[in-house]
Amino acid sequence: MTALYIVIAVLVFGVIIIIHEAGHFTAAKLCGVKVNEFSLGMGPRLFGFGRGETKYSVRLLPIGGYVSMEGEDSESVDPRAFGQKPVWQRLIIVCAGALMNLILGFVILIIATSFEDGVTTTKVAGFYADDSPSHVSGLEVGDEIIRVNGMRVFCDTDISYQFQLDSDRVFEMTVIRNGEKLTLPAVTFDGRTDEEGAQSLVIDFYVLGEKVSPFTVVSYSVRKFVSVARIIWLSLFDLLRGRYTINDLSGPVGIVNEIGSVVGSTAQGVSVGEMLLNLMSFVVFITINVGIFNLLPIPALDGARAFFLLIELVRRKPMKPEVEGTVHFVGLMLLFGLMIVVTVFDILKLF
Repeated sequence: MTALYIVIAVLVFGVIIIIHEAGHFTAAKLCGVKVNEFSLGMGPRLFGFGRGETKYSVRLLPIGGYVSMEGEDSESVDPRAFGQKPVWQRLIIVCAGALMNLILGFVILIIATSFEDGVTTTKVAGFYADDSPSHVSGLEVGDEIIRVNGMRVFCDTDISYQFQLDSDRVFEMTVIRNGEKLTLPAVTFDGRTDEEGAQSLVIDFYVLGEKVSPFTVVSYSVRKFVSVARIIWLSLFDLLRGRYTINDLSGPVGIVNEIGSVVGSTAQGVSVGEMLLNLMSFVVFITINVGIFNLLPIPALDGARAFFLLIELVRRKPMKPEVEGTVHFVGLMLLFGLMIVVTVFDILKLF
């Protein structure tokens, strides 16, 4: 990893964090909550300034950030305290950060798609050979793939996702052919063996590209957004089911390494424009991941705070701030512990 890759990674993390915390900050201000501090980063304070009632800080570790609101984790009689606001306003404030990450992902998707040569569809445009196994086993030119192994296909990413889960190189595909829905029970593909003896699937067809226009860009961006969000959810469930292990997770070191691979691809003949598009696609995945992960009901995350607020809404009585604060503190320590373990595995992968 070079210094350039680290700088780019810090910038990427910085933008995602700023957008997330700006969501909390803006929602809090609109709801009349007093914001004591807006912090980018964690740990010791490096520098900052004050404006009005709010301090703005940059801290040593670029792994997060926070918006400190009056009465957020302790009781406060200030009428502008977080805890004095109605539950619905507090829910908006708590969820606004994750929502901004999701919006950022969608905006980047629109920008990246606008600069593509064409908008990718799921309609088969042709085969690399007349005897391509997928063609021989039933796939035809003009088929619009709408399901693979029972999963609804929103865009090309969903097809690739199902191919990555392959175990036998045989897939059930549902297609639209000449206006009719058909199910192809066993579309097959060849495989290849790499130098380490691992098998991979050979995709022997290519899909049609549509002309770039405002309609096709927005339509594809919506479908791509839904696809990425669903894949992230499915991956989380796969992790819980044991399909993936902690060794498959990536922390800051792993992400820097991936960014380095994308940026460094120009040395392998990839154009700067294509590299930037690939980088934007990677950032889309990260920011949507951050948005979804933060909505999970895990202590210290926004989702857990929203969960406590929903409990308050049902029982019409708030949890004691000290109790909720303790729960979030324990969760934060556990998350830090997980991050340390994941970072160790990331470093081991480099050697």
